[in-house]
Amino acid sequence: MARRPSTTDGERATIRDVAARAGVSPSTAARVVAGNYPVAQATRNKVLKAMRELDYVPNAQARALAKGGTKTVAFIMDDVTGPSFAYIAKGVEQQAAAEGRLCMVFSSHGDPGRELAIVETMREHSADAVILVGGGSLADAYRQRMISFAHALDKSGSRLVLAGRPPLDADVPTTVVEYDNEGGAFAVSSYLLSHGHRRIAFIGADAPDEAPSTTKAHRFGGFLRAHAAYGVTHDPDLVVPSSFTREAGVRATKRLLAAGREFTAVFAGTDMVAAGVLAALREAGLRVPEDVSVVGYDDIPLAMDVCPPLTTVHIPTEEIGRAAVRMALHPEEPQYLLLGTHIVVRASAGQAPGLSRS
Repeated sequence: MARRPSTTDGERATIRDVAARAGVSPSTAARVVAGNYPVAQATRNKVLKAMRELDYVPNAQARALAKGGTKTVAFIMDDVTGPSFAYIAKGVEQQAAAEGRLCMVFSSHGDPGRELAIVETMREHSADAVILVGGGSLADAYRQRMISFAHALDKSGSRLVLAGRPPLDADVPTTVVEYDNEGGAFAVSSYLLSHGHRRIAFIGADAPDEAPSTTKAHRFGGFLRAHAAYGVTHDPDLVVPSSFTREAGVRATKRLLAAGREFTAVFAGTDMVAAGVLAALREAGLRVPEDVSVVGYDDIPLAMDVCPPLTTVHIPTEEIGRAAVRMALHPEEPQYLLLGTHIVVRASAGQAPGLSRS
């Protein structure tokens, strides 16, 4: 096989290599690749043949810049393995494709500093929209930096999108797609309280040494508001800091049991946390819901498959993703949307022990 002209073995072919192989000028080869200028069919065929022989892959970003924009949507989440994030990402990708945009996915690993760095990088690359999903930090320094980025993105014709988190401020140019996070927590906590539970553990609060999260704060806020509405004083010893993972749910439940805390129900911060709670209770020989009721949050598919099936709060995850892209790319639309949540009642929660189940 002939060697690539003007390249070193193993290097990626350039448009100049394609032009040399086809016997045309680089500008003509570039026109064929871009497809935005008439080129004689015979010449086009030679360039296409050279591209195949050299395994030439056009630089999508360079082509987009040449047309006046990157045509990309950036999506930044806490953890790519998080099921609820994955379904929001699905909605983002579907709508981005429908709008003719590429979707770039990043993980912040729960680090506010890394999230800020990714936003800055996407601003430099002129992404059409930068979508942040999940809980944001409540730290003032983080908030002020994000406000600055929102203004910078707006000036460059881009958009900062907050998906599943509250607005930064009334006058900050952002697209906001919220869901009723606190309302969902209030409703599912009220469900437990209405079934006679008075000692409800909350697993998924912020740890004292971590930056407060909007998602955790709002879910805990709904939990507290429900107790106040029912005239029930919650026990601070039943509030356990935890990340939103199954393993964290296992560890937190074991700590509660080892400490001898008395509780008849558990509000798990997410369905993944609830899966860990169920496992730890089962290992301890406790029945659900006969001995302890368990509720979660998110309504991911796993919620139907755990044993027993999980009572939880449904979030319209895919619609959050689709709306985030649609609104950001169509600024003539309203730039704030609040989506509802609702309880999905399954078999993991019932009457408090000692009360009639009729």
